[in-house]
Amino acid sequence: MAGAARASAASELDAPLAKRLGPVAKNLEKHFGITTVGELLNHFPRTYLKRGELTPIDEVPVDEEVTLIARVQSANSRRMHTRKGTLLEVVITDDADGSLGGMNLTFFNGFTAARELKPGVRAMFSGKTTLYRGHLSLTNPRYSLLDEGDDDPARAKRPIPVYPAVEKLSSDAIAKAVGVVLDTLHLSDLDDPIPASIARRDKLMSLATAYELVHRPPQIEDTYRAQHRLRYQEAFVLQAALARRRALAAREEATARPPSAGGLLDQFDARLPFTLTQGQRDVGRTLAEDLARTHPMNRLLQGEVGAGKTLVALRAMLQVIDAGGQAALLAPTEVLAAQHLQSITRTLGPLAEGGMLAEGGMLGGALDGTRVVLLTGSMSTAQRKKSLLDAASGDAGIVIGTHALLSENVQFFDLGLIVVDEQHRFGVEQRDLLRTKARTSPHVLVMTATPIPRTVAMTVFGDLETSTLSELPAGRSPIATHEVGLTEHPGWIDRIWARAREEIDAGRQVYVVCPKIGDNGRGDDDAPEALYGEPVAERKTGGAQELTSVVALFDSLAGIPQLQGVTSGMLHGRMDPQDKANVMARFADGSVQLLIATTVIEVGVDVPNATLMVIMDADRFGISQLHQLRGRIGRGGHAGTCLLVTKLEPEHPSRERLSAVASTTDGFELSQKDLELRREGNILGASQSGGRSALRFLKITQHGTVIEKARTDAQEIVGEDPDLRELPGLALAIELYLNPEKEAFLEKG
Repeated sequence: MAGAARASAASELDAPLAKRLGPVAKNLEKHFGITTVGELLNHFPRTYLKRGELTPIDEVPVDEEVTLIARVQSANSRRMHTRKGTLLEVVITDDADGSLGGMNLTFFNGFTAARELKPGVRAMFSGKTTLYRGHLSLTNPRYSLLDEGDDDPARAKRPIPVYPAVEKLSSDAIAKAVGVVLDTLHLSDLDDPIPASIARRDKLMSLATAYELVHRPPQIEDTYRAQHRLRYQEAFVLQAALARRRALAAREEATARPPSAGGLLDQFDARLPFTLTQGQRDVGRTLAEDLARTHPMNRLLQGEVGAGKTLVALRAMLQVIDAGGQAALLAPTEVLAAQHLQSITRTLGPLAEGGMLAEGGMLGGALDGTRVVLLTGSMSTAQRKKSLLDAASGDAGIVIGTHALLSENVQFFDLGLIVVDEQHRFGVEQRDLLRTKARTSPHVLVMTATPIPRTVAMTVFGDLETSTLSELPAGRSPIATHEVGLTEHPGWIDRIWARAREEIDAGRQVYVVCPKIGDNGRGDDDAPEALYGEPVAERKTGGAQELTSVVALFDSLAGIPQLQGVTSGMLHGRMDPQDKANVMARFADGSVQLLIATTVIEVGVDVPNATLMVIMDADRFGISQLHQLRGRIGRGGHAGTCLLVTKLEPEHPSRERLSAVASTTDGFELSQKDLELRREGNILGASQSGGRSALRFLKITQHGTVIEKARTDAQEIVGEDPDLRELPGLALAIELYLNPEKEAFLEKG
């Protein structure tokens, strides 16, 4: 019975639009990717206009598709001089007497517009705004007359929905298409994603009523009630999808990797020259318990920059190796992968010098040690073959690599643990592809050094158990951060280089970070997306501001008096891999005193002697990136200083980010500030942009209470019915909202 109901609902929502809408359906698919009834119903209005109110024209943005209500102030038609036909010039206003000016409309051969758009007429206009001779303008806009003589008071109160639109498909056309669908759809047959018990408890309207009121509200207050219901639905469907992933993962079988007394892990702990922090010990115990179970661990490890996450992960890897398995460490860049190889090999010491198979096919224990190998795309054929053989034979207990680990020809002897470093740089497909290389479901540990506010963690990482490291190891020095505005203090640039020379003369080292590589206008292709999407909107703008590039700054060092005689190096993603490795090695051993680099050094690079970081055009980076970069200094026994250099005016909004970073080194506080400053639409990544956005009413920065309630409800519902056999509406909603393409954003945090 449930299956039949689901099929009925699915046939309604999955029905193609072509039969109902004709040619309009092609435009919906072309411009918004909308092909079905359900997708169109979930293309919600972005705002509503009141028929009785004129739109303030001074609030209308430039170079965007807009819909507004205005009154015609004047209309004049004349013949064109350069070609045949007439030109209709209309001025519309948002003021009754026209004293505040208005917007210019231009119609080419607009005979119907000339007949209908008389002075005093009110209409809804749609089009893309431009600036012409300093005035806002619309060319050949679509319009709909608003009948002020309508005696129906209900019609006069009815708000006008404004949909995300494009030039070839106006908001009015989309509204008509939605109306056709609503009039022909059997809304009463729809299975509601929200269980009836929850709907009764919270007094939520039905899905059919919500669709009707959000698209065709009798009055504006109805939209608020519909949005309230749809907001909870979005949170509930999202949390149910995550809860179902967790439930399905719990069913999978994994090889238990319990601790082994006297093994590599015990020997490693005995060699440690320092004491683990309480947090590292607590998280270590949790991981040890997870690894000893027969279902796969799926855990997020988050923490401050420098909190020792890699050490915690290494101890988990050693436990797996002791139990006969292997560990793979997936890193986002070759520089970071090479750094991991060096630091892990150095930390293990003699324990990384084994790798022979012991009797019974198990990896070598305490006496034999293990082997750590690297696998990247730029390795020579001989190096690559050696690493592949070590991974396939089991000689390598730890295999560190970039995306090269995902290649078809990479095989493991017995992959037991996958560690994903900087998880926000990988998608769900990549993690799942690495899983397929294991005999049974492997244990998975994903790490991020960008602290995540609770509401985001519940949404982006809701299918993972979460552990947090907030305590920094002993010996970490404080970092002082200063905002350096060159607009108000242009002479400070000389002081910056003098400060760098002071550190170098004291035997320390200096990073200088630039936002781009060269002078060809291209951005820094080393800088990946930040945790919640693109770090800074200004990165996309052409702007007149000239950005500092690594190549140009490196070439200009000879002309900087304060840096004469300094040994410098350059590092960016387009360099030959061997050259990159050589530069990093020379910086690590101190022979390079000043390193000019892109954000390729953002994570994982560990040079304890580096004490000063100068970030040029720091306004071009997001808060999380600045916090990550700053974490590269102060890693030894000397205090660190970070200078955030900007050419922006003090009142520029982007300066607020710099002030926030300068005010605290608390990553969790900064992550919350980041959410407050960031545009909501970027939080869940690229799949939330555009007309088919998965979430429209749920705002992660604002609706933590809704998310908490939905999470509790979803866990209870899915716990009782993991396959959602009794809830076909919820299963269908998960497919509609979070199909495999959209669901990728869930794991990109």
